[in-house]
Amino acid sequence: MATKTAFITGISGMVGSHLADFLLTNTDWQIVGLIRWRSPLDNIEHLLPEVNRRGRVQLVYGDLNDETSLRRAVRGCRPDYVFHLAAQSYPTTSFTSPIETLNVNVLGTARLLEVLRECQNEEVCRPVVHVCSSSEVFGRVPPDKVPIGEENSFHPASPYAISKAGTDLLGRYYACAFGLCTITTRMFTHTGPRRGDVFAESSFAKQIAMIEQGLLPPVIKAGNLRSLRTWADVRDAVRAYHLLVTVSPVAGEYYNIGGSFSCTIGDMLDHLLGQSTVGGIRVEVEEERLRPVDADLQIPDTSKFVCHTGWQPQYSFEQTMNDLLAYWRAKVAGGKKFLAR
Repeated sequence: MATKTAFITGISGMVGSHLADFLLTNTDWQIVGLIRWRSPLDNIEHLLPEVNRRGRVQLVYGDLNDETSLRRAVRGCRPDYVFHLAAQSYPTTSFTSPIETLNVNVLGTARLLEVLRECQNEEVCRPVVHVCSSSEVFGRVPPDKVPIGEENSFHPASPYAISKAGTDLLGRYYACAFGLCTITTRMFTHTGPRRGDVFAESSFAKQIAMIEQGLLPPVIKAGNLRSLRTWADVRDAVRAYHLLVTVSPVAGEYYNIGGSFSCTIGDMLDHLLGQSTVGGIRVEVEEERLRPVDADLQIPDTSKFVCHTGWQPQYSFEQTMNDLLAYWRAKVAGGKKFLAR
């Protein structure tokens, strides 16, 4: 049997890089990752020797804004599985860059799915396609609708969430209209090593690491500390994504995926502060860190996905947060300079 190929858009991101790690360890698949020419490679630095020796990981250049590059990449690797993870993924940034967010996330997804539709029609490849939406599509959910099920209505509370609602609907549309085997996920809050520092928990961990090194005064800058989240580990998330495309995939299906531990942003920060080697760190809320509208009850019902695949989270909240803090301690101790954000 021929070796299968996985095509990962956004391989240099937190999730994409962990997915590549998981597939390298747990499958014999070839892995082709889409990167832009300017993509930072920090998250996949450990994979570059494998790329350089032309092993199981290959990087191809392309951009969701350029359909020609997507067509060349897909036709070049003829994937069996597509994990569409690339996006403008920062909700706060979407308030200042709404057009870019909509273009990359909605039109970029449409461009990729059009290329895949062409390839299927021409029998170039017929992949199982994971379209990564987001729990943010549900927006501000009333307390009586928690935990959030797949059929909850969408009330997106940011341009990012609006863009992911479009992504979500496109994935399901291409299955219904064109027979593509697209499956959509709404992943709830997930984090861990390599998390971007624009997200709250990673920003806190980085600030603590910088305070411990004497690079910042003992003050944590924060936004909304009352927002309630269910936390998952990125390493559990990528294991779920592998099961998604390999366990009896159903074209057009859509699933909530998330962890099993819930707490507020403030409680999460308290845990991180409790691990710090510096005492007496104060917390200050900054107006600029608050979203104009916040999705503040992000608690999922994951029973549909669990029943279909048997997936269960394996990493505890404490381990995830401790690993995130250890990641930032190592990066800061390495002497690299970081913005105090």
